[in-house]
Amino acid sequence: MPPHGHPSNGENPTRQRAQAPHSNQQQQHHHPYYSSASSSSASFKGCCCCLFLLFSFLALLILAVFLVIILAVKPKKPQFDLQQVGVQYMGITASNPTASMDPTTATTTTPATASLSLTIHMLFTAVNPNKVGIKYGESSFTVMYRGIPLGKALVPGFYQEAHSQRQVEATISVDRYSLMQADASDLIRDASLNDRVELRVLGEVGAKIRVLDLDSPGVQVSVDCAIVISPRKQSLTYKQCGFDGLSV
Repeated sequence: MPPHGHPSNGENPTRQRAQAPHSNQQQQHHHPYYSSASSSSASFKGCCCCLFLLFSFLALLILAVFLVIILAVKPKKPQFDLQQVGVQYMGITASNPTASMDPTTATTTTPATASLSLTIHMLFTAVNPNKVGIKYGESSFTVMYRGIPLGKALVPGFYQEAHSQRQVEATISVDRYSLMQADASDLIRDASLNDRVELRVLGEVGAKIRVLDLDSPGVQVSVDCAIVISPRKQSLTYKQCGFDGLSV
């Protein structure tokens, strides 16, 4: 008969107590809660991966269809030309309008400042040679004298139908713009001696080709026109425009 207080199988109680925590750890490791959480995490990652692949495929499909349509339409760059320039007013005022010769130095005095007032009306022609419409954004045109910006004109955006021509008007007004020293001297000389003031009209025309209610990436047509105005006749005497073309 085994002694009182000892297990009947003859094992050491200390060994049984040492094995008990290890058994509990194994039971905790294989608990159904941890297996369920791991399975849910894997399922969530799998769903996210499937959705990402689906959206990527749809985006590529839409892009491919759009490119096929663009290649079928064969879009051409829009034409934006300055047709007419009307001089409504041009006035030049110098600080010393009568230049005089200094006998001691044999030089001609130059005005310290000169102010320029100008109002010109411009008529542009927009031509759409494409089979689809063109959506123009707001355009800005700047008039410059010898690299100095004098004033701007804004043209609101508009939509142009396929194979159509449209006239766009813009007015630039300059109110007593002050030019200093050398620039003032050049302006007085151009106006009084040569009767020709050369200006440049620069502008950026933004457009998007619309296909099936979808707009293409924005494109820019740069406008660069040189105009010459006669202050005495208050009229335009020369105009030449160049276009930098289409740039994405």
